Amino acid sequence: MEIQVSTEITDKIPTFKLGIIEYKDITVGDSPQMVKGRLQLFQESIYFDLEETKLTELPGIQEWRMLFKLFGKDPKRYPHSAEALYRRVQKQNYLVPVHSAVDLNTFFSLQYQVPIGIYDADQLKSPVIISLGQEGEKYIGLNGRLNSLNNLIVSSDKAGPFGSPYVDSNLAAVTTATKNALQIIYLRPSTEVKNAEQLTESLKNMFVQVHGGQASCRIIEYS
Repeated sequence: MEIQVSTEITDKIPTFKLGIIEYKDITVGDSPQMVKGRLQLFQESIYFDLEETKLTELPGIQEWRMLFKLFGKDPKRYPHSAEALYRRVQKQNYLVPVHSAVDLNTFFSLQYQVPIGIYDADQLKSPVIISLGQEGEKYIGLNGRLNSLNNLIVSSDKAGPFGSPYVDSNLAAVTTATKNALQIIYLRPSTEVKNAEQLTESLKNMFVQVHGGQASCRIIEYS
């Protein structure tokens, strides 16, 4: 699938990077006990770490807060999705298993401290464009609310916006019926390309191990 990034983003963030993974012929279902166990243990570990470390000082959380602020969004009012996960864990409102795709997405978002979106590729029409949301653009998010997309980074296809590192919509949500998926890792711009490649490859390999099928990945970067 073709992915394009708007110059309104890259002009302000020349080192903007995305990890892109495309999956084919996968089987989404209940997470294996290994995934459920690792997700629970990792959340418990994060909870205890946050007793000694301020959440907003974590490198990934901090960097994406700065990016939201750069585009005119108050990160206190609009926390990026990785920060929102961390805040739930901090309150011991641990995330419960949903299905294998969402659970792995959650695990790696917590591990890498970056927003990660996963979408049903069969519900999208190429190209996917990463740009800034415009005044009046809205969608119902996975949080159940009508979300204004103005000045948020959004992912859109020919039908309009469907995702954001703030909160995704339900327009192309992965379900147990999904066979082909697109995963977007909103990498920290400061991440070196080699490390970005390793991170993306690691996520891809774990996902295929759990879901089967085939996958390809690449880094989109502009520096």
